[in-house]
Amino acid sequence: MSSSFGKNLTISVFGASHGKAIGAVVDGLPCGVTVDEAALARFMKRRAPGQSLITTQRKEADQPVFLSGLVEGQLSGSPLAFYIENTNQHSKDYNNLRDIPRPSHADYTARMRYGEKVDMRGGGHFSGRLTAPLCCAGGIALQILKQKGIEIGAHLKQIGSVQDTTMSFTEPDMAALQKVSHETVVMVSSQARLKAITYIDELRQEGDSTGGIIELFATGLPAGLGNPNFDGIENRLSRALFGIPGVKGVAFGSGFDGCLDRGSNQNDPFRLENGKVRTLNNNSGGIQGGITNGMPLVLKVGMKPTASIAKVQPSFSYEAAANTDLQIKGRHDPCIAVRAVPVVEAVTALVLLDFLLDNTIKLD
Repeated sequence: MSSSFGKNLTISVFGASHGKAIGAVVDGLPCGVTVDEAALARFMKRRAPGQSLITTQRKEADQPVFLSGLVEGQLSGSPLAFYIENTNQHSKDYNNLRDIPRPSHADYTARMRYGEKVDMRGGGHFSGRLTAPLCCAGGIALQILKQKGIEIGAHLKQIGSVQDTTMSFTEPDMAALQKVSHETVVMVSSQARLKAITYIDELRQEGDSTGGIIELFATGLPAGLGNPNFDGIENRLSRALFGIPGVKGVAFGSGFDGCLDRGSNQNDPFRLENGKVRTLNNNSGGIQGGITNGMPLVLKVGMKPTASIAKVQPSFSYEAAANTDLQIKGRHDPCIAVRAVPVVEAVTALVLLDFLLDNTIKLD
């Protein structure tokens, strides 16, 4: 399975949703950096399950056990290896799914790729459970970036018809994003947050689900980070972000909306301010030609509705070689986008740190 990404900083995840543990090996982290483990735990808790009625009721401590790479709170230069125990699996809820694949899950495609013995309990290696080690590794990357003056923050731009406050592309309010980062639904507008919670809970009670759009900003990036053609900022970010289960789209700056607009509206005119180059707009999302221009990086990630819903759905039986109906049991998020916000932050941080560690990039 393709479970690794990165060039100078490589991240390899392992484990499965209902296995003994999940974890990761991270190679290339700078030696000597102090890791604030309390801050890391707070960051990981944002993703953790079982914290509200509108998220899965599976409860996991998500406490990483570090095997190497962290000595007395400092990165030691060797690969950072850690695992996170799975302690609250309900595997019996998945007994019938070996025979009947779940609609819009990887059950069928995984079997076609790996054979009938592939472990798909709780989604197996394809599960959103694997985003816990991503948050652990990414939480450390976020701390390193912050020391370099680079800040990353995200929010739920939209759930259903509920839209959050519009953020400036040129001067995003990072303090506002930080202030609401530990809310169950990360929206800057308290009114929008309550509407979104109500909507998600209604869907939960109906046995249904929804998706959402996550918007992320990264400030403090230098100009000149990235590469043209096939190894640019967008390329590597997109590859890694699509590795988050449930991601169906990634867009930068004004994205697809901007593609339908006029060039006179979408162009980002340059301006010198206090000796620094800025752009009057930021519809490019801080990237041109695969390389950062010093403006805030802006991207959006579209998450699909949770595929595991309680409603009866059509499927088929391998054993009977016949069509049948399926009603999924188990504990599932009615909106996976809610807990994916810190995951998008974590993955973005890992990719950006990877670029910063590239000693071939010429920066001031």
